[in-house]
Amino acid sequence: MDEWMVLYLSFPVAMFWISNQAGYFEKYVVKRKREIFPPDEKMQRKELEDFKQRMRKRREEKFLKQLGIPESQED
Repeated sequence: MDEWMVLYLSFPVAMFWISNQAGYFEKYVVKRKREIFPPDEKMQRKELEDFKQRMRKRREEKFLKQLGIPESQED
């Protein structure tokens, strides 16, 4: 009966210890992160920055239009 109690108590402790060992899961985590967030390419980064700039300008123009300020008075 004591053997079962030892197994009953040691199994969760062993599973907890194994799941907290980074070395076992590091390759998987790095691979998964690279799948989800691929390395940036310069062209994609530039396209994204251009898109953000266009959206900022469009939002600013819309805001100025709501305020009734002509675009020529921005600067």
